[in-house]
Amino acid sequence: MPVFLSVSSAGLHETLALLTSQLRPDANHKEDMVFLKDVFSERSLGYLMKIHEKLRQYERQSPTPVLHSASSLAEDVAEELQSGPMSTEEKELLHLLTSPHLKAVLSVHDTVAQKNFDPVLPPLVKNKEPLGATIRRDEATGAVIVARIMRGGAADRSGLVHVGDELREVNGVSVIHKRPDEIMCLSFICHNFPSPTSSCLFIIPAIKEEDRLRESKVYMRALFDYIPLEDKATPCQEAGLPFKRGDILQVVTQDDPTWWQAKRMGDSNLRAGLIPSKQFQERRLAYRMKMGTLPNPKSPKKPVYLLFSLPFFLCISGLAVAGLRRSFRLSRKDRQGSSGEGSDPGDPDFLTYEEVTRYQQRSNERPRLVVLIGSLGARINELKQRVIAENPHRYAVAVPHTTRPKKPHEKEGVEYHFVTKQQFDADALNNKFIEHGEYKENQYGTSIEAIRSVQAKNKMCIVDVQPEALKRLRTAEFKPYVIFVKPRVPESRRLNPPLMKPEAPHFVFLPQDEDLQEMRQSAIQIDQQYGHLVDRVLIKEDSASACAELRGILERLERESFWVPVSWVRT
Repeated sequence: MPVFLSVSSAGLHETLALLTSQLRPDANHKEDMVFLKDVFSERSLGYLMKIHEKLRQYERQSPTPVLHSASSLAEDVAEELQSGPMSTEEKELLHLLTSPHLKAVLSVHDTVAQKNFDPVLPPLVKNKEPLGATIRRDEATGAVIVARIMRGGAADRSGLVHVGDELREVNGVSVIHKRPDEIMCLSFICHNFPSPTSSCLFIIPAIKEEDRLRESKVYMRALFDYIPLEDKATPCQEAGLPFKRGDILQVVTQDDPTWWQAKRMGDSNLRAGLIPSKQFQERRLAYRMKMGTLPNPKSPKKPVYLLFSLPFFLCISGLAVAGLRRSFRLSRKDRQGSSGEGSDPGDPDFLTYEEVTRYQQRSNERPRLVVLIGSLGARINELKQRVIAENPHRYAVAVPHTTRPKKPHEKEGVEYHFVTKQQFDADALNNKFIEHGEYKENQYGTSIEAIRSVQAKNKMCIVDVQPEALKRLRTAEFKPYVIFVKPRVPESRRLNPPLMKPEAPHFVFLPQDEDLQEMRQSAIQIDQQYGHLVDRVLIKEDSASACAELRGILERLERESFWVPVSWVRT
């Protein structure tokens, strides 16, 4: 005989108890009956039913505060009582109204009375906003599971969707036996395309709910370009975060060892995106190298030439023809384990990410080292000397060493440190130079101590070196700020006719096509090999504008904070 229960005449927990008592053992459904009885007899379920009843009772009563400012009323009454003679009862009332405990109670009353505490559930998906979640198919059960929640997305902000939840329906359509791509066509899971209407999801919460994503304070400088739409390995291309080499990324979670969630600094988008983890990116780069589609980073490189620091002039019949800077081969030895060797993110097999943090120079610290590297035709020595000449009290160069004879007008320690060839070779053998080379049978080199000597005077040291020297300079001691100077190279053209400058009685010949191509190739090669070490690229239009831009950079270095490797500031 079926039993009909009226929920309206009895409470839910009473109805549940009555229903449990009506369950009778059945030979055909014995296990099901035992299961139902255990579920209905669960104490926590009874508590939930009682809570539900209380909430329904609250909704029916709709209690509203009689007064929203009880504290003000109490103050008015106390002021009125003090305005004249008081009886014993009035004195007692005044004592109660002015007591700290009653004042606190009335203050709490007013706070509660002026707020609306009815629960308001935020919408899961706003118009034109993705849900910010990815899904996967459980191999064992076939269920569609929420795989990850994107930090800062709609799902994360709502708090209603969690990793491990099972997705059953989307807009009333069952997703059972459907592929993930078919499900995303029904819903607005991770696409970035406009959605005309909201998506209604039917979700079964996971048995063990994971904690909400915690905000991370890990920042990485990207050392490569990444385009998610070209990455077939990503679990959701639309959820990927595109970035370029040099971008600063805030990694908000590393729970997934393969795909991190990150935000790009300066980006207004609150939702995090997927980026390949450091380990995963290194593994697939190693695979590409093994398959021959990626060059071996440890393979020998072509010889590198140091651009000579002095401008090259050729005088013919009184006509000054400005030529490109000529170069000479470096004389360099392996310096593994030397005291001046730095930490270069190019040392690992593959360039992925470098952990960074904000750093600002303090008043009691030595100024940061400024390093200029330049492509062919940049004339960085001229740029450096011009900036220093404008303010020699704040900026200086590291005085180089040389084996050539001293000229009559030169002073020791001003233009050069003049040493013997034997002393120079000994210093080079002891790794005292950041770089050195030979020109016209004379040795030239810049020492680490020369840089330290400038910084000891509380001056900002500016050096121009060839890019390979960055490896030794990237240390916590120097904290170098690297500026890549390259000239504005015009489009290829034929030999230009000679130009007569009004202020100069001679002709100046512009570079020919071969020179322009050499300048372009030099800039490309430096950018490919050392671009990940560069903090700023300075495009040199002319000497005056480049000098003004460099001066502005140096001034900001002294008063603003910049991103530097974490190893430079951690003790």
